[in-house]
Amino acid sequence: MATPPSIRVVLVEDHAMVAEAIGLALERVPDIEVVAQTGSVAGAVAETGRFQPDVIVLDRRLPDGDGIAAIGRLVAAAPQARVLVLTGEATVSVAARAVAAGGAGLVVKSSRLGELESAVREVAGGGVVFAPGLLPGVLDRLTGRAGRLGSALTARERETLRLLADGMGAREIGERLGVARNTARNHVQHVLEKLGARSKLEAVALARREGLLD
Repeated sequence: MATPPSIRVVLVEDHAMVAEAIGLALERVPDIEVVAQTGSVAGAVAETGRFQPDVIVLDRRLPDGDGIAAIGRLVAAAPQARVLVLTGEATVSVAARAVAAGGAGLVVKSSRLGELESAVREVAGGGVVFAPGLLPGVLDRLTGRAGRLGSALTARERETLRLLADGMGAREIGERLGVARNTARNHVQHVLEKLGARSKLEAVALARREGLLD
């Protein structure tokens, strides 16, 4: 009986220890082969084009860019490849961005390695994978039932977003809102999470694009 072909994986992770742990775990699995490892968007595009993998395990935050924003380039380099995003933030906004960009799923970095192995097999077989509880929200977002980006922001978070757009930091936002600096930081973090943004600048840019600051 012929042995089924291995699932060929390109691993994209910039933290060396994390990459080594994931690589070793996947290499122990008989039906998965890590054909290349890299820690940047540029490297991911190059290695994907070179090795034509079945699955790309892609860190969301890389030194030279946002992994999700690079999904289109990766799929263009290897049209048959399925992209599985690794992230520390399991939010509906991030997951919806990944799917809209052409990704096949999202796995939280705190997941067990066995869950990552299962996710690789699932997306390689044509399925999609999300952290528990995210799928309904992702479907709502992509079908428009959840409204436009930012609809989940509270009134205080919208006010925080406007102050961010005015160039204010956490201290100034706290003073303007009459709350402690740590509370202001929490508001800012919630805004970033709900918009699926990596930074204050990205949050403001997304908000302007979606008309949230009009």
